[in-house]
Amino acid sequence: MSNPEQPPPHVLTTFGLRDPVVPELDGDRWRCGDVVLSHVRTDHARARFSAALREHLVVDGVRVARPVRSSDGRWVASGWAADTFVAGIGEGRPDEVLATSQRLHAALASTPRPALLSPQEIGARTDALGLADRVAWGEDVEPFTASAGPAAAVDPPSVETYRDLARMRRKVHGTPQLVHGDLYGTVLFAGAAEPAVTDIVPYWHPGPYGAAVAAVDALAWGDADAGLLDRFSEQEDWEQLLLRAVLFRLAVHTLHEHAPAEAHEGLARVARLVRERV
Repeated sequence: MSNPEQPPPHVLTTFGLRDPVVPELDGDRWRCGDVVLSHVRTDHARARFSAALREHLVVDGVRVARPVRSSDGRWVASGWAADTFVAGIGEGRPDEVLATSQRLHAALASTPRPALLSPQEIGARTDALGLADRVAWGEDVEPFTASAGPAAAVDPPSVETYRDLARMRRKVHGTPQLVHGDLYGTVLFAGAAEPAVTDIVPYWHPGPYGAAVAAVDALAWGDADAGLLDRFSEQEDWEQLLLRAVLFRLAVHTLHEHAPAEAHEGLARVARLVRERV
């Protein structure tokens, strides 16, 4: 019996693929010759937006994974999306990830606000990432209340950490733009080659917020040192964006039904570092 997550034959035919299929390391992606197939489990609109944006996106000093259309022109077919293979692995390299963020968001700064990120669409989202984004920016109730989303078993320190940080939010002055909100998980490195970006997870916030979320991820679950925050502190609203990035990840940890319990330890450590800066 074949792996149920493996792209079925009709999907391979739809994308014009004939090479043998082998799994990528993360389990949700499959390599077929020079094409990588990704299982789009829920948010097809976001996957289509990312593909359309990356088709012609040019970023100085960054490789961009180009999407592959199906035979009838679709970006997502039967729950699968395809991209050209780009060499590299997610090695961490946090300083380079944040430098990549600066170059990427400079290239995205003039992108018009898409319908996908209109206030109405953002306000209507009920998934964990959408809810976490709203509560982190003070646009919805906190994630520990029943009305914020799925019930979650949260230990008291998580609640205290979140509420303590939320009280420290101040006005952010930067201009909102299209932001990639999951850089640390989608930047690949291959030796001395330029870093590669394999996806765009879209949000509408000031550009440095993308680097702030990447910094929080690198400090919480990677091997970054605390000096990372100082090395990129010249960015506008940096401390307040770091604060919102921590709130966002804490909220995701609370609202996402598959979030590992051990993730909070790293987030609590980052929360302490950010609190000292604000």
